[in-house]
Amino acid sequence: MHNRSLQAWQHGHVFLGISHEKRERRIWVVVALTAVTMVIEIVAGFFYGSMALMADGWHMSTHAAALAISALAYRFARKHANDPRFSFGTGKLGELAAFASAIILALISVLIGYESAVRLFAPVPIRFDEALFVAVLGLAVNLLSAWLLWEGHSGGDGHHHRDSHHHHHGQDSNIRAAFMHVATDALTSVLAIVALLGGRFYGWNWLDSAIGILGAVIIARWSYGLIVSSGATLLDIVPDRTLASKIRTRLEVEGDRVGDLHLWRLGPGHAGVIASVISDRPQAPEVYKRRLSGIEGLSHVSVEVHQCRDQAV
Repeated sequence: MHNRSLQAWQHGHVFLGISHEKRERRIWVVVALTAVTMVIEIVAGFFYGSMALMADGWHMSTHAAALAISALAYRFARKHANDPRFSFGTGKLGELAAFASAIILALISVLIGYESAVRLFAPVPIRFDEALFVAVLGLAVNLLSAWLLWEGHSGGDGHHHRDSHHHHHGQDSNIRAAFMHVATDALTSVLAIVALLGGRFYGWNWLDSAIGILGAVIIARWSYGLIVSSGATLLDIVPDRTLASKIRTRLEVEGDRVGDLHLWRLGPGHAGVIASVISDRPQAPEVYKRRLSGIEGLSHVSVEVHQCRDQAV
């Protein structure tokens, strides 16, 4: 066989999102913003005696690390997109980074909850005016970071199919994880401001710790959702049951039947399928592949064909 003929049958395995490099750059900007604000909040919280402010600062420190993981995952996936060692490309590396980020979020919620509970029973004096200034500054940085990441979080890659697990087939879990980190930062900043205002004007010093516990619970719930969605991709759970049904319907024409069907997510906006077709009058695999042409997001298709044993000569 000539090399040209062989190349005609080969195909690439690059399954990255369409906005891969842009998202990487934006996350690095957010990492820098988060790191600077983190230092300011931790130092200010220590000197002004605000547990909510310190919790927000330490919260941001772990987020800075998690965001750096997300950015490095984008870089590694891009640099090794054509590496033959990765059988189906590096598109799922973002899911691995998202899963790691979700675990970090869960640990953050535990630490914030514990420290807030300790302060609830052993309160310390709080310098409300100074702490409020820094908390507002942190919120401004968080909102700016959320704005920078919002396009990737909301836009996906143009595919909006959902299955019973409510998981977007085209969604980039890595950018979603990064957005969730800055969103939780914004949440803790808002809660810190509310707590400081309550203590400043009504003397409710206990509110600082109580709101810290509330924030920990909310963060834990968000991390659980991210663990479920990214874990589903890592375990190759069918990303879209509607899509699986559509594939089966297109393949099962006349006497053709699907004996085995594997559908999984390769990366943001990319899915792979391996189908085994059993037929009384089997045709070439290309015939069945053409039946699946035009299905959005179906980037890697393999079809094997078998003759029905009852019809075999």
